[in-house]
Amino acid sequence: DRWTLLILRDLFRGVRRFEALHRDLGIARNLLTDRLNRLVELGIVQRLPYQERPVRCEYRLTAKGTDLSPSLVALMRWGDRWYAASGPPIVLVHDACETPLEQAVTCPSCQENIRPHQIGSRPGPGHKIEEVLT
Repeated sequence: DRWTLLILRDLFRGVRRFEALHRDLGIARNLLTDRLNRLVELGIVQRLPYQERPVRCEYRLTAKGTDLSPSLVALMRWGDRWYAASGPPIVLVHDACETPLEQAVTCPSCQENIRPHQIGSRPGPGHKIEEVLT
């Protein structure tokens, strides 16, 4: 749902604490709690206490959560293309040199940037063949 994507966006930007997420997103507390709990259950986010009394936690992406980055960047680029007539609201840049980043699918063998019409598919190791009874 949209709240989960917005929470993930904020976590990627470095927003870590419940109050900061609540303030930035304008989401109801019960919805934020529910979405964060679900992300923790799925192993996408981890809850880490930073204060004992009262107990307060911050939320950090796990390796599983960090692996969502390319998908979120792709969604962001899509929104920039189709819904940002005056230009993207945020430009992703390389921290070290401030160069705007590009997103591409690259073939690991020939290093060619691949366009959508050049992508095929085949069964992978987890593919299960279902028997069809006639």
